[in-house]
Amino acid sequence: MTNPLGEQVTLYEELAKCTVVLIFYRGSWCPFCNIQLRAYEQILSEIQENGGQLIAISPQSPDNSLSQIEKEQLTFHVLSDPKGCVADSYNILFELPEYLQNTFTYTLGRDLAAFNETDRWVLPIPATYMIDKQGIVRHANVNPDFMKRVEPQDIIDELKKIRED
Repeated sequence: MTNPLGEQVTLYEELAKCTVVLIFYRGSWCPFCNIQLRAYEQILSEIQENGGQLIAISPQSPDNSLSQIEKEQLTFHVLSDPKGCVADSYNILFELPEYLQNTFTYTLGRDLAAFNETDRWVLPIPATYMIDKQGIVRHANVNPDFMKRVEPQDIIDELKKIRED
């Protein structure tokens, strides 16, 4: 995974520091994703106080990730996975069928392949994983209904449970 500056960020290195709350989201063009990331930014200090850190991953290009970081004033890792390799390794990647590609392009005016700077029309299912320092997934939420996301307080509660163990 790369950050908007092209620097590699590895889950292994981040887990050596603390528990990781790993968020897969669709992109800055998605209003539900933006609300989710802003809500998580608001509780970032609580996440850190409870031994965690946030990493958000989307298929959008590094330039679009940088724009999102600046616009939303995000202070956690926002990483790019343009070809969807990381999302695919979690088995949450799907390719948009042609009828949805047409809807995005002609109805919504959004060419996801161009936005993500790739030749694939792929998106992750929105997902949140909480991975402890030993690399064990302690909580997972994967929901194909892109409007349903993990509530901020649920993240804090799960981090407290992990800390207690």
